Amino acid sequence: MTDTTTTDPASAAGLRQRLRDPDYTPPITQAVPLGIQHVLAMFVSNVTPAIIVAGAAGFGFGSNSPDFPNLIYMIQMSMLFAGIATLFQTIGMGPVGGRLPIVQGTSFAFLPVMIPIVASGGVAAMGALMGGVLIGGIFHFFLGTFIGRLRFALPPLVTGLIVLMIGLALIKVGIQYAAGGVPLIGKPEYGSLANWSVALVVVVVTLLLKFFAKGMWSIAAVLLGLIAGYVVALMMGMVNFNNVGTAGWVAVPVPFKWGFELSAAAIIGMCFMAVISAIETVGDVSGITKGGAGREATDREISGATYADGLGTAIAGIFGGLPNTSFSQNVGLISMTGVMSRHVVTYGAIFLILCGLIPKVGAVISTIPITVLGGGVIVMFGMVAAAGINMLSDVTWNRRNMVIFAVSLSVGLGLQLEPGALQHLPKTAQILLTSGLLPSAFLAVVLNLVLPEELD
Repeated sequence: MTDTTTTDPASAAGLRQRLRDPDYTPPITQAVPLGIQHVLAMFVSNVTPAIIVAGAAGFGFGSNSPDFPNLIYMIQMSMLFAGIATLFQTIGMGPVGGRLPIVQGTSFAFLPVMIPIVASGGVAAMGALMGGVLIGGIFHFFLGTFIGRLRFALPPLVTGLIVLMIGLALIKVGIQYAAGGVPLIGKPEYGSLANWSVALVVVVVTLLLKFFAKGMWSIAAVLLGLIAGYVVALMMGMVNFNNVGTAGWVAVPVPFKWGFELSAAAIIGMCFMAVISAIETVGDVSGITKGGAGREATDREISGATYADGLGTAIAGIFGGLPNTSFSQNVGLISMTGVMSRHVVTYGAIFLILCGLIPKVGAVISTIPITVLGGGVIVMFGMVAAAGINMLSDVTWNRRNMVIFAVSLSVGLGLQLEPGALQHLPKTAQILLTSGLLPSAFLAVVLNLVLPEELD
């Protein structure tokens, strides 16, 4: 057997070649830390949507709130079903799974649709949201049979605008959290110097590590920034550990935790976002195969990854989890390391599943003060908007494309900023249209398909 630790150039080249094989399994001493590295690159982004949705639904962040255990449960489900959906991708079942190192989790893209649904009905609307997640997941699954045929309708002009609108819709949430959280509006502590000081520590540390550090220190900059902000908040007496001691060690997911309800707004919104998520997955799979193996993704890999997205989302909806999609952070990590082994990511998935089954992990995460989280999401939401602008840089800005962008942005952003303009519409229509994302995307897709290529 050849010793792969030798400095012989031929052996080193052979090891690099094996690492680019999705079916290669590195030694466990390498595979475990590499797998956890993949998880850390997406960890914060995965649990944050659950915390934001819980806050919008009125779940208390304080230890005395009767809904506080539900917040912990949602954090648990985010980790658990991200891990399960990742196993669908790495191990696969029949046509399900890209059998590539794809990490799954809840994307920020779903928030502009989920927040209005639960904000309008509170905890009672969680059943409707889960109904939408389940139906949307089933719809997402079937997109895998023809996902390639939809790509013509979603050029960079459309996808860039959609991603930009996602970021713009979320930036307000980041500022509110940094100031102390939406529930604190009208109280003296909202917007206090203490809250902003902690949030700014997160932002500054994140930026310093991102641009002046290397390797994992740079990749995990947001996570490390949150840890720095958490330490400062701890020293300022803003962290409460009461619930960590009372949380159990093991808990299993509960089917239909918040009931099940069929809501037109939730179903339409989630099905629409399934299309967006599927397109994102196509890009992620292509990025992984190009960056890690230097080849184009196969049709089977793309369809299998889309099937896994949908199946993971549908199962999560049954147990009170949020929708799952492939995480783009993973693409950059694979391009940097060159490690294409899907089994490496399988170890990361197992780590996520174990965390999701242990309530104490969720309880520890829930001790993060909202202002610390706000500092992190200011950076992350801003990066979402910046990613949209980057995608739009590939657009040829002729008069036709400028008209499409202008009309779609004006209508979507305008309805989001002034929801009262639709007060006479049915509630379902109000929820869908005031998200800003749906009207912008609909107009961009339709106008791109019907307007002639040349405008005078």
